[in-house]
Amino acid sequence: MRNPIYVLNSLSDKSKDRDYQFERLYRNLYNPEFYLLAYKNIYANDGSMTPGVDGNTLDGLSTARIQRIIDSLKDSSYQPNPARREYIPKKNSTKKRPLGIPSADDKLIQEVVRMILESIFEPTFSDMSHGFRPHRSCHTALLQIQRLFKGANWFVEGDIKSCFDSFDHHVLIGLLRKRIKDEAFINLIWKFLKAGYMEQWEYHKTYSGTPQGSGVSPILANIYLSELDKFIEKYKMGFDAGSSTHRKVNPEYERLRGTIRRTQKRYAQGWEQMDEEERRRCADEIRALKAQQRTMPTHLLREESYKRIQYVRYADDFLIGVIGSKTDAEKLKEELRIFLQENMKLTLSVEKTKITSTAEKARFLGYDISISRSRETKRLKNGNISRVYYGVVNLYVPFDKWSAKLRELKAIRIVKDAANQEHWKAIHRGKLINRSDIEILRKYNSEVRGFVNFYSLACNQVGLMHFVSLMKYSMLKTFAAKYRTKVSKIKAKYVKNGLFTIPYTTKAGTKESTFFAGPFKRRTTPLSHVTKDAGARLAQSKLPVPRRRLPAQARRRDEIPARPRTVPLGQPADPENYPLSGRRRAGARRGAGDSLAAGSIRRGGQSAPARQGLQRAAATGEGHRRSCENARRRCTMISFPGGNGANAAYGCVVPASIAFGYPNALVRWASPLKPPRLVERSNLI
Repeated sequence: MRNPIYVLNSLSDKSKDRDYQFERLYRNLYNPEFYLLAYKNIYANDGSMTPGVDGNTLDGLSTARIQRIIDSLKDSSYQPNPARREYIPKKNSTKKRPLGIPSADDKLIQEVVRMILESIFEPTFSDMSHGFRPHRSCHTALLQIQRLFKGANWFVEGDIKSCFDSFDHHVLIGLLRKRIKDEAFINLIWKFLKAGYMEQWEYHKTYSGTPQGSGVSPILANIYLSELDKFIEKYKMGFDAGSSTHRKVNPEYERLRGTIRRTQKRYAQGWEQMDEEERRRCADEIRALKAQQRTMPTHLLREESYKRIQYVRYADDFLIGVIGSKTDAEKLKEELRIFLQENMKLTLSVEKTKITSTAEKARFLGYDISISRSRETKRLKNGNISRVYYGVVNLYVPFDKWSAKLRELKAIRIVKDAANQEHWKAIHRGKLINRSDIEILRKYNSEVRGFVNFYSLACNQVGLMHFVSLMKYSMLKTFAAKYRTKVSKIKAKYVKNGLFTIPYTTKAGTKESTFFAGPFKRRTTPLSHVTKDAGARLAQSKLPVPRRRLPAQARRRDEIPARPRTVPLGQPADPENYPLSGRRRAGARRGAGDSLAAGSIRRGGQSAPARQGLQRAAATGEGHRRSCENARRRCTMISFPGGNGANAAYGCVVPASIAFGYPNALVRWASPLKPPRLVERSNLI
């Protein structure tokens, strides 16, 4: 069976050809390694151990269980179980969101199908789509808005009514058949769509939509809504008009600019003959004209010759910025409604789809977004004064968001006085009193850090500071309630160097943890995050295939099979022993060439002594530390089998069979002044 990473990479490469149709995809479901990769992707999810209607979970996955799934797929007897329907509350609403919980075996198959579909369709998705996609998030969507929506006049806030529950199955299958020519694979997706759900132990059929909670639901939603992205892209080509470099200038602005130019030219002719008082008067006059010019818009507010629209979508929510009139925005909204209704069988939500002036705030992905009309100036590095804030997109933390978060966590109490004015008071959280000190601190830190990180793009960081301040005082009151003392005594006991500090004991000794203290600085890049979806990310990023963990019966030192491109114990580490190309072998023999040559060590033209030192150590196994120390001091780059030129001299990992003669370990060089550290191979797999 082929490695699933190679299969996903191959599908991703072929998908770049828009006319290519994929065949024989169903046979990939016979590969047991796909299910192991699927298990690796989903086992750590919070809901992976939640049982479906059959009561089974992913616990105890075995090769026999995988083979049973494959056999049922081969003879077409596989039938997915109906999802277990649960309801979760919606934020800021009394309504509840339906959630389908599939069975454990269905989760594995859905994850395999999801990886295949993502490899096929992901390279063809629009750059304006950010929901449920690798290396994209709410932050990437918001930063794209900041970059593209500058100078917009109107916002069209779009929302599709009951989007996931309203997908037409026939439209969705039609979109899949455009790229997939494998009816067995299509029939499997039909089974998932028609599986139904169980609510209060009563079976219900599904006639439309993809169940929220299903593993294939996000990718199917992106495939369906990519038609909306294509429609906006086509509409934009017909709507955009004019050139940004040849826009019509405001006549009043242009007239005043000419007045300033002529005044400067007139005063420059007699500048040398003027006394100090006259020069000051002329300079003040020019300065006043420039100040008057900066109060005027550079371009006409209702310019018919220049129009633009920009579009960003996250799942079923989208935001459109329009440079044009309100009539243009209303026409766009109507065209969207007609397209969604006639072509995609979806309904545009009337209540949530609004047309808003960009001077006001529009709500998108939890942020308030507006475009600045500020005419404040700033002196640039070249000495010129410019209105750098005009037309800039600003992101704000909504007051109701962080205040609602405090009330949700029950960290504050709002009291009204006789004048009906609100006073916010931090209170203790009784449910945390019975926890240990470090657990209480980590609970508050996780809540504060998560909220602050999400709103780290906002320009009004002062709102986050208020949130953190109230959370900190709530934590102090929780500690005071736990020990039945005053907050002042808690501060005296735990505050060190201005930071609330809790000591805790580990095997390595006593350590300390402090309460979150910032920094409260606006970010201009999205937060990096470690994704659980390792398989598909590797497929998209073309990373090397990870090594497999050896089976339990082969983990003993004397039973580990010899690895390719390593030097056996007692054999000289000659580059001739490696299966390299002629060019790389020649470079390794010269000692100065290709950094990809396995086992090569180089430093300009003096690499031979360094290489010989490691070869002697590998050949004899005696005096290895002294030989390797001498060789290491002379080298600037160490390349190891399977490595590449990006491996730096220090901090890289080389097989110990080359350096020390240890067949079951790897060596990590930390710095030229520290001895190499042995790293067990199992820790690097």
